Amino acid sequence: MTQASIFFSPVTVEEINTTQIIEGQMARHLGIEMTEIGLDFMTAKMPVDHRTIQRIGILHGGASLALAETVGSIAASYCVDRDSFFIVGQEINANHIRSVNSGYVYARATPLHLGKSSQVWDIRITNEEGKLVCVSRFTVAVLKKAQRS
Repeated sequence: MTQASIFFSPVTVEEINTTQIIEGQMARHLGIEMTEIGLDFMTAKMPVDHRTIQRIGILHGGASLALAETVGSIAASYCVDRDSFFIVGQEINANHIRSVNSGYVYARATPLHLGKSSQVWDIRITNEEGKLVCVSRFTVAVLKKAQRS
């Protein structure tokens, strides 16, 4: 038996990187890129560099949250009919487990709950060795777009 995708319609990494992560927005400024889409997850990466470190030279916790919210928001938005609905973040939290001072970090978003009016996502951020850096939970509201006449 084949598992069905949680995403409302087919989506590619290239589509997201060119239409969702665009110039002038935080995700592009931080160097975030989508890297993988599975049947029930999305993964993005972010460099640990001058844009994403804090004063002592390690990954800034706020940058980790920006990465988590970016991959979570994009994944959540593809779980609804984007012509009729949109999502907005309601709450995000994080536990920072391990510091990183170079390379890339990878955030994998998987759903804990996909409801009609809300979604809850588990986002695990790892370093290049696959070691856990940050655990985040992200909740979004699913809202109906205004009808145009």
